[in-house]
Formats: sequence, C-alpha cells, structure tokens
Amino acid sequence: MNDNQLRTNAIYNSLTSRKLQGKKSFAVLVDPDKVNDSNMEQLIELSVAAEVDYFFVGGSLVISNYLDECLQLIKRSCNIPTILFPGSPSQVSKYADALLYLSLISGRNPELLIGQHVVSAPIVKKSGLEVMPTGYMVIDGGAPTTVSYISNASPIPADKNEIAMCTAMAGEMLGMDLIYMDAGSGAKRPITESMIEKVAQSISVPLIVGGGIIEPEKAYLNCKAGADIIVAGNAIEKDPSLIKQMAAAVHSIPVLKA
Repeated sequence: MNDNQLRTNAIYNSLTSRKLQGKKSFAVLVDPDKVNDSNMEQLIELSVAAEVDYFFVGGSLVISNYLDECLQLIKRSCNIPTILFPGSPSQVSKYADALLYLSLISGRNPELLIGQHVVSAPIVKKSGLEVMPTGYMVIDGGAPTTVSYISNASPIPADKNEIAMCTAMAGEMLGMDLIYMDAGSGAKRPITESMIEKVAQSISVPLIVGGGIIEPEKAYLNCKAGADIIVAGNAIEKDPSLIKQMAAAVHSIPVLKA
C-alpha cells in the first residue's frame, strides 16, 4: 500500500479503530450558510478546548460560497479532521479530509440512491478526497425537514425499530462503510435509544447519530445505546457553550478494556 492510499483511508481507519476500542466520538456540524469568519473562530476555539473529534461540514442547500473558506479556516486553526456532509453533488471541496458519500437508503428516490452519485462521481474522484460510502437513514423527528422535502422521500417512522434495523443491515450488506441515522435539522424529537440499540446490535460498521440532540444527557444515552459518533449542529448554533458539555458527555463513556 502506498503513502497516498494510507493517507486516503486515515479518517475511516480512525473511525473503525475508535469503535473497536469503544471510544465514542463527538462531531460538530457546521453549515457554511450559517457561519462566518468571526463565529467560526469562536466555534473552533471552543471545539479545540473541548477536544471535539471531528467537524462535519455541509448542509441541505449551501447557497453561500463559504464552503472552501470555512474548511481552510478550520485547517489553519486546528488539527480536528474535517468531513464533508454534502446535501448535493456540488458540495465537494478539496480542502476537506474526507467525504460522506451519502446514499439515502431509507427513501425510495432513485436519484438519491444512485442518480446523483453518477453525476458527481468524476468530481469526487478528481478531488482526491477520502470517500466513505455512507448509508443515510432519515428518521421521523416530528417536524418536516429540508432533507425530506428535497429528497421527496418519507422518513422512517420513529417507532418502527425493525424497519430501521433491516434498512441498516441492508446498507451494510450492500457495502456501506458507515450508517448515519438522522432525525434532521431542527427535529422536535431525537431518535429513540431503543431504535439506536436495535440498529447498533445488527451492524458491525460505525454508527453515526444526529438530529434533535440538544442536551448532553441525550448524547450520553445515545452512546450508551450504541451510537459511535454523535453529531450536533442546531443546538450548538444557538448555544456554542454546549460544545464542552456535549463532548464531555460523549467522552465519558468508559473505554473497553483490552
């Protein structure tokens, strides 16, 4: 394996290594449409102090031109890895470390299962980014979300644990390296621990959980239920001081003994 291949797999290797050790990760979600240099500097400073594990960068729309600048600012300021969480094929930047290559496996819209990937493949390949195939599952969070509207796909009902479990299993068997369960930005209710536990017990790849997580206790309970990576965005936009509390809650889960 050459140096480029080693570099290319660095982020996924870190995710899987942390999972094997029982280490839980906390990711701060940054929407380029909602930040600028001033508040990003504060966000980065708080994230470094809290020992945040990853920055997820992206949004359902991204109508500003701040994506590249945002990523470059993070790179200049700290060593926290940056992972693109794109809402469309246009949200690709060479300044990130890795890309969640999302396939909406919870929906039935072929455009978001494979169609947009066909269009974006040459751009993604040329970018040199580490590409992580991700089975993206939208769970009903009690409020209409941008992703549901744009995808024209119904979310998985919040109380249908078996559907979520089987969807995640199918995603893994189809070759997805990650499973991402999301209640959506601004969800009124987060994903239940019982659903997270059901999914976590049925897959071996890292499980990401986000949407509606506004309290450190919920982040902790999600990790206890089996989430490997907790993502928070909206709550932090409203109260950046939550970064320290959220990160501490996630990192307080005991690590597995060798």
